[in-house]
Amino acid sequence: MLENLKEQPADKILMLIQAYREDPRSDKVDLGVGVYKDPTGLTPVMRAVKKAEQKIWASQDTKAYTGLAGDPAFADAMVGLVLAGVVARDRVSAVATPGGTGAIRQALELIRMATPQATVWLSNPTWPNHPSIIRYLGMKMAEYRYFDAATCDVDFAGVLEDLGRVAAGDVVLLHGCCHNPTGANLTAAQMDQVIALLKSRGAIPLVDIAYQGFGDGLEADAQATRAIAQAFPECLIAASCSKNFGIYRERTGILMAISPEAGMTKVTQQNLAFLNRQNYSFPPDHGARIVSTIMGDADLRKEWEEELEYTRNNMLALRAQLADELRRLTNSDRFDFIARHRGMFSRIGASPEQVETMRRDHGIYMVSDSRINIAGLNKDTVPLLAKAIVAAGV
Repeated sequence: MLENLKEQPADKILMLIQAYREDPRSDKVDLGVGVYKDPTGLTPVMRAVKKAEQKIWASQDTKAYTGLAGDPAFADAMVGLVLAGVVARDRVSAVATPGGTGAIRQALELIRMATPQATVWLSNPTWPNHPSIIRYLGMKMAEYRYFDAATCDVDFAGVLEDLGRVAAGDVVLLHGCCHNPTGANLTAAQMDQVIALLKSRGAIPLVDIAYQGFGDGLEADAQATRAIAQAFPECLIAASCSKNFGIYRERTGILMAISPEAGMTKVTQQNLAFLNRQNYSFPPDHGARIVSTIMGDADLRKEWEEELEYTRNNMLALRAQLADELRRLTNSDRFDFIARHRGMFSRIGASPEQVETMRRDHGIYMVSDSRINIAGLNKDTVPLLAKAIVAAGV
């Protein structure tokens, strides 16, 4: 049996991590790995998370399984955080998942089970796991233009033209905020146009919201998702707690399915639980319980929100510093888009050859498509990156 297996393509991020570790230079900079780092290079445990874990440790009296859908308190907390009551709670089915990736996988499994003929539309570019999972599941896939490499902004004309070909019943994956990998987001007005177009085409939205609180704030970052949820009779929402709660290794996510009416919620919930059973049975609970503990305690929630706001503002300050430094070095505003982008990532418009030059000559490590993790910088390494970008002729 095992002799029939074939080698899988090497993961570019993991290869980049290994190359970075083997580089002996002391001034090397890692901008590839998609995790938040503080100014010291550490991915810290939030104070609110530590306190929540202490409360759980002191009060938890069993490690028995939760239900197939996970702890209901976690579902209520996340539905409240993402949707804030814009959709009646009795229309929302939800299951806990192993991270945001698990939520995306379960969403695609649900789509395949309900409408196997549907095509799933993805932005070009998008997070690499999106097309990878779709291909593995043998589903139909199409792309819509999204990013203009010349301006490093959204190609909105391309978005509208390509989504104008979506067929009724097709699923369109939209990033809720902080587009990965580009950092370029639709404006509220542009999202309204996309919503109107998709409604007219009879499409079903699948929203991936992995960075709520990392862009313009918890409420602002949820506005697009809430507008979609309000506008469509049904949609799917995959949310992650890895970034905004900093619990990456706890693998904490949730899939929400909004039904056209409350009477359909029971069957939808049953099918979500069924899919959990087939894939991993009961979802992990520790991260989910951290989230529900924080969200259910006014003092912990306040402290968490303050920590999250610090994280967000730190990334915005790094964006502004990098844009200013590049403006100074180039005497032009062509890199100002970096300050306009939101979230951890920006695609800076370098070619793979220029990316390799920056790695070889300056010890700057980024993905070959020139996606950089802004949170991998600090005030001292920003000038190093700016100098490398200019020297490479980006």
